[in-house]
Amino acid sequence: MSGFSHVSVLLDESVDVLAPERGGIFVDCTAGGGGHSAAIAERLPEGGRLIAVDRDGEAVEAAGKRLEKYGPKCTVVRSNYRDVGAVLDSLGIEEINGVLWDLGVSSHQLDEADRGFSYGVDAPLDMRMDRSGGITAADVVNGYPVEELKRIIRDYGEEKFAGPVARSICEMREKEPIVSTGRLAEAIIRGIPAAARKSEAQHPAKRTFQAIRIEVNGELDGIEPSIRAAVEKLAPGGIAAVISFHSLEDRIVKRTFQDLATGCTCPPEFPVCVCGKKPTVEILTKKPILPSVGETGTNPRARSAKLRAVRKL
Repeated sequence: MSGFSHVSVLLDESVDVLAPERGGIFVDCTAGGGGHSAAIAERLPEGGRLIAVDRDGEAVEAAGKRLEKYGPKCTVVRSNYRDVGAVLDSLGIEEINGVLWDLGVSSHQLDEADRGFSYGVDAPLDMRMDRSGGITAADVVNGYPVEELKRIIRDYGEEKFAGPVARSICEMREKEPIVSTGRLAEAIIRGIPAAARKSEAQHPAKRTFQAIRIEVNGELDGIEPSIRAAVEKLAPGGIAAVISFHSLEDRIVKRTFQDLATGCTCPPEFPVCVCGKKPTVEILTKKPILPSVGETGTNPRARSAKLRAVRKL
């Protein structure tokens, strides 16, 4: 393993929103290399505590080293962010004051060739954020029926040529299993019309690689349950903040926050409320906070990032 390097996106903006100088217990649900975690720990007053969570063993090791200097105020846990409620229960924590998610894949995972996340380097087709188990990208690419591949590529990659790309993958795997990122990229490119390939600024394999990565890691399934579990643990005035990187993630975050901020849903003709629903949060970001021009200039991967936040009522 090479050193874990990850450039934290919207670092100042997200930590400013969380305001850890208020004190209490804060949770970084996606610690990665510990960039956001370290910035939170730096601003925590005496008696404050940070729980840093990540499912990637390499990230947990890197975050642990980075947070060592903060001593017992930081606890690093290897777990999936969807299980944040269970993590807090296991630590005996009933109430928290702030929680952050930095969704998507880390710079390290993209850049580490043997992880198989990138179409830019030929490597084994893996894409697992947690390499201790679960299906790999090779399992998806070689084992899923053509219609299921098409659905994933269309829904998770928002690829308009999902059908031709899925068929191209299936044709290639019939001759020989696709076990490398290079072969997968080749199959994807074959499925996209030449005119469409030429007219696009981004690599033609980008959307399909995203789709397969989301499927392998169940990335979208965990967002809403994780937000709801963490918000339930938030003390009044506590803040939940989420950084998302594509429209699929952002849509789930926005919808979940809106639902948590919505009160009575009874039809207007009802004389009194019978649903009993009360808002549990107020939305702090009517429009998402976006990276500065300076940040996107130095880190192009920040371009699509959006930060949304709510405060517990």
